[in-house]
This record gives sequence, structure tokens and C-alpha cells, in this order.
Amino acid sequence: MAGQLEIKAFFDEATNTISYLVWDGTTMRGAVIDPVLDYDPNAGEVDTASVEGILHAAADAGITIDWALETHAHADHLSGAPYIKQKTGATVGIGERIKDVQRIFRPIFNATDLQPDGGDFDRLFADGETFWIGDLEVEVLYTPGHTPADISYRIGDTVFVGDTLFMPDFGTARVDFPGGDAHQLFNSIQRLLTLPPETRLFMCHDYKAPGRDHYAWETTVAEQKASSVHVSDGVRAEDFVAMRTERDAKLAAPRLLLPSIQVNIRAGRFPPAEANGVQYLMIPVKPKTQAPAA
Repeated sequence: MAGQLEIKAFFDEATNTISYLVWDGTTMRGAVIDPVLDYDPNAGEVDTASVEGILHAAADAGITIDWALETHAHADHLSGAPYIKQKTGATVGIGERIKDVQRIFRPIFNATDLQPDGGDFDRLFADGETFWIGDLEVEVLYTPGHTPADISYRIGDTVFVGDTLFMPDFGTARVDFPGGDAHQLFNSIQRLLTLPPETRLFMCHDYKAPGRDHYAWETTVAEQKASSVHVSDGVRAEDFVAMRTERDAKLAAPRLLLPSIQVNIRAGRFPPAEANGVQYLMIPVKPKTQAPAA
């Protein structure tokens, strides 16, 4: 028996992130996609208010959460997946190419505690793999480019695209992080845009495009093809790559880049506590330019 897809979005204005509570209205089994852990970098404090909001909504509706799903290792917010797992016993899942991202960042953060081969996560998904949320079949689509590990989750006529796409009036994800690739991103987007035109696409972020005074996170394949400022019909791969490369060269690093990456490659786990019982985040420091040779 086919399930009945239900979706509730939760917008975190501090990080412009949309998390989703997704469930089967028939069995009342559910998942949370891209949950946010509240983090104040100035105070060095974390809070679970955003995740608790999702958990309370699920409890009020009678939903049992089985999954905490990540589209990729985010660079702009810390993951709330471990808290969801702690409270519900949910399985934490991500794409299997998270191993590539871990290999890139492990030496940068000297993360000697990092579990090998994605071991901090409970489930690593391969391209084309399917799993179930109640009676809802979920297909994993490998959509790299923003990072080497991005995946999207397809449930019937609905796809949760992570950072691969933004709303048509805002465009597409940046590719200047280590392992990012504009050619891959273009190909991933084209894969999504070959889906039926009525396919609903749910974004992970929104920043209010110029001229729009409200946040938005749902669009369709048809709308992207007709009006995306970056990848509408007729845009060539080489033009997209040139645009994305030039645009990304001018972008500042995300405000929470350093704390987010080192936590999220550990499936949202913080580094082990030091001898004094305090957990610390690593901030690598390197010269912007090399000193001239003597």
C-alpha cells in the first residue's frame, strides 16, 4: 500500500536554512531532513530550540521519527541530527561520498578521532538506493557539485534537493569549497531537471532574491527550467561554469564555515572533550599570502 506524503517546513532565519519534517500520513512514521542545531559563535553556546520545535510538532501530530537525513555536510549550520537520534532513536543517514569530504577535512582540523569510512553516520546511501519512511519509498539521487557528497531525496513527485538548487530567482549553489565542482553541479542540476515538469523541488536555503520580500522554498522542475536565473532552458554548461566560477570568487566564506564543517563531518558530533572536560572547536590559521623567500 502506498503511503501518503506529508511535509512541514521549519525555517531557521539565523542560518537561512529550511528543515523538513516528512512523514507518511498512513503509518505516521517520519523523518527530519537537514535539522539545525542552534549555535552562537560569539558565546560559544549551543541550544536545541530549533530541533525541539520539530520534535514537538512531530509528537503533537503523533509522528514517530525513524530517520534524521542529511543532504550533505553543511558549511553554514551545525547539524541537529545527533539530538534527534538521542531523543527518538532515529537512524542518521547521508550520502556514501561523505567519505571523500572527511578525507579532505580530516587533516585540516586534525580530526584524529574521526571514525573511518563514514563511521560516525548510521547509514551511507548510494546513488539509486531506496529506503522507506513508513510506506513511502525514498530514492537517493547523487547530485554532487556543491560538495562531492551531495544527495537529494526523491519521494514520488517530490525531491528535497539540499543546496544543489535555490529558488529560480536566486539561482544555484556555490562550488568553491574544497571538492566542489561547477561541471558536476551543472550535470546534477540537469539530472533533476529531466524529472517530470510537475515535480516539486524543496530547497534547503533561501535568502530572499532581490525584489522578493518573503522567504520561499518550494518550486517545480517546470519553473526552474522556465525562469531560473542560472540554469533555465538554453543555458550551456560552459556558460554556467564561467558564471559560477566568477561569482564564487567574490563570495565571502559562510559565517559558520569552520565550526560547521568539523562538526558535520562527524555526523553532528563535537570533538572529544579535553582533560578539563570542555569540548573545543578547531580554528585553523594560515597566512593569506606566503612571505617572500629570503
